[in-house]
Amino acid sequence: MFTVLLIVHGLCAVALLGAVTHQAFAIWWPARKGAGLVSSFRAVQAAKFRNGIIALFVITFILGAVVYPAYRLTVRTYFETARLWNANGSFELKEQFAVLGLGMLPFYWLVWRQPLDEALAGARRATTAILCFVVWFGFLVGHVLNNIRGLFGQ
Repeated sequence: MFTVLLIVHGLCAVALLGAVTHQAFAIWWPARKGAGLVSSFRAVQAAKFRNGIIALFVITFILGAVVYPAYRLTVRTYFETARLWNANGSFELKEQFAVLGLGMLPFYWLVWRQPLDEALAGARRATTAILCFVVWFGFLVGHVLNNIRGLFGQ
């Protein structure tokens, strides 16, 4: 059951990663005329991603909270026993960033509310960039730590 929850957590994280990256590219690097792949990636309507990103973030966070006790009891213990302090510390930092991202969601919802207020354009950019960093950091740390435990653990 733990493995299934971990896989679903990872799949939701990948979907969240794609959505928030799409939105960040669209707001920070708007598309210009052209039919290239990169221009198409940036030519999305960034405001349309708001509710999906919030829902995916909350779902991913909840699934992470469900699998967290098993991590605390098995994987973290292994990292401490193996003296993998950097790996353990990076996960601790991931936890803090995830909670920061969760706390930012109401403000994120507010600045992306339709119709978009041009006075909040800077806040939209900053909030999206921070949320994008939080999601990417969490994804990379989670993926690397899962691989470390799979490679070196039993």
